[in-house]
Amino acid sequence: MAAPDAGASPSTPTPSIRVVVADDQPVVRAGFQSIIDGQPDMEVVGEAGTGTQAVDVVGRLRPDVVLMDVRMPEMDGLEATRLIAGPDVEHPIAVLVLTTFDLDDHVYGALRAGASGFLLKDATRAELVGAVRVVAAGEALLAPSVTKRLVEEFARRPDIERPSPSALDALTDREREVLALVARGRTNAEVAAELFVGDATVKTHVAHVLSKLGLRDRVQAVILAYEVGLVRPGDPT
Repeated sequence: MAAPDAGASPSTPTPSIRVVVADDQPVVRAGFQSIIDGQPDMEVVGEAGTGTQAVDVVGRLRPDVVLMDVRMPEMDGLEATRLIAGPDVEHPIAVLVLTTFDLDDHVYGALRAGASGFLLKDATRAELVGAVRVVAAGEALLAPSVTKRLVEEFARRPDIERPSPSALDALTDREREVLALVARGRTNAEVAAELFVGDATVKTHVAHVLSKLGLRDRVQAVILAYEVGLVRPGDPT
C-alpha cells in the first residue's frame, strides 16, 4: 500500500446544507448565522430582514432550509412561507418557522402554509442544529412538543374549516393506524415497536399515507388527522 503524501493536507468538506435566515432583527440573524456557520456540514448562504426579501433571496439562491420568523415587515413569515413552501409551489423549500408559544393564529396558519416544523427562538445551539438537519433531510420536525401542542390547541378551535372524515377513505386500516400513531407524536421506531413491524415497513406505510392523501410531509398528515377527528386533543399519548 502506498504511503500517504506527507505534504498532503486533509480536504475541508464542502457544507452540504445551505441555509437562509429570515428575521427582522439583525442581532438574531447574526446569532443564528454564527451557530450554523460553525457546523462542518452547513452554512448560511443568505439572509433577509423582511418577508419580501426572504422570498426573493430564496428564489435566487435555492437553499435547502429557510429559518423563517413569523412577524416581519412588508410581508409576514406566514405569507412568505406559503410562497416558498406552500401547496401550489412546484419546487418547495423546507421552512423551519421560528416562533414562541404566544403566536396565536399565525402558528397554525404557518403549518397550513407548508412549514416543515417549528423552533423556539430561545432554542439551544444543539436544538437549532438538529432541527436544521432534520428538515434538510426531508423530515418534518415533530419530535419537540412544540408542534404537537400547537396542533392540538388549534384543532380545538370551532372556527376551523374541517375536511370530512371521508378524506381518509383511501387508506387501509393499517395505514389509518399508522397515521393515528404519527399524529400522536410517535417516531417511526416507536410506531414499529407498537405495531410489531420493522422500521422499513412503517416508512412504507407513511409514504403510502402521504401519497394517497396528496400530502407533502408528516406535519400535514398530523394536521389532517386532527382536523378529521382521527385523533382528538386530549387523547392519551
